[in-house]
Amino acid sequence: MEQVSFPPLSSVVICGGTHGNEMTGVYLVREMQKQKVDKVGSVSINAVMSNPRAVEACTRYTETDLNRCFTDALLSSPITDSTPYEVRRAQELNAQLGPKGSNKAVDMLIDLHNTTSNMGLCLIFDSIDYVTLHIFKYLQSKIPSVPVRSLLLEKPPSEAYSLDSVGKHSFSIEVGPQPNGVVRADIFNIVKEAVDHTIGFLQEFNRGGTFEGGEVEAFTVVKSVDYPRDPMTGEITAAIHPQLQDNDFKLLKRGDPMFLSFTGETVKYEGEELYPLFVNECAYYEKKIAFHLAQKLTHKFPSIRVKKD
Repeated sequence: MEQVSFPPLSSVVICGGTHGNEMTGVYLVREMQKQKVDKVGSVSINAVMSNPRAVEACTRYTETDLNRCFTDALLSSPITDSTPYEVRRAQELNAQLGPKGSNKAVDMLIDLHNTTSNMGLCLIFDSIDYVTLHIFKYLQSKIPSVPVRSLLLEKPPSEAYSLDSVGKHSFSIEVGPQPNGVVRADIFNIVKEAVDHTIGFLQEFNRGGTFEGGEVEAFTVVKSVDYPRDPMTGEITAAIHPQLQDNDFKLLKRGDPMFLSFTGETVKYEGEELYPLFVNECAYYEKKIAFHLAQKLTHKFPSIRVKKD
């Protein structure tokens, strides 16, 4: 693959509190604002609290999930008296950090999230982007203390619904396990390390360093699995089986225990071999998702360097 060049990546936004009870991003953004971190070398930095109302209430959202409000349709929808707060806030953030898809958008947007699932350090991309794939590979080399994985959503720009999609280059950092409303020092430090190394990557890129091409593995969701439910009441009748709990990214094979009913019966997996993600994520109960199932694919990417004038 031929080398690809990109303009300097000089403006970076770090967002926290998109979900108001995911505390690593909340406290990291607060600390950056307190320390008045606004420039590191060639990179200007803006730390933004995405959903201040949800942060104040320590809840995921107040009316609707902010991290599902950044599709083109919602960003261009008219504001009325009945428009949810998070849709209004999405349009504010789009005007401040974008507009999405324009030359005025920030060069890099990183949105910080926590999960109650045992996901380790996971970068989430909307689509293939050579810059962010290089950052992913760079973080894998710089952070050996925890698994560093990636999830590729394969969303076209118009349908990309998350806050990070506003940036020219972007990704979400998803780290867990961490309970909602709680901050853990180990999780906080992992995220801070990832942010610091990303800024270090951008510095080296802007100085003219060449990053050699290569390949990485990324997971792509194939389907979602709901909990077993009572056909009359819709209430769940089983929990995640102990052998599946906390085993995100471990291959799920036919016959493996999947759920344990409240009456003590094991429900076994009967599908194709896939990888479970976001196992028993607290916020997904309302979405009727017990876990996602993903395939693991290899993606190749070229060498990159900064575009010279």
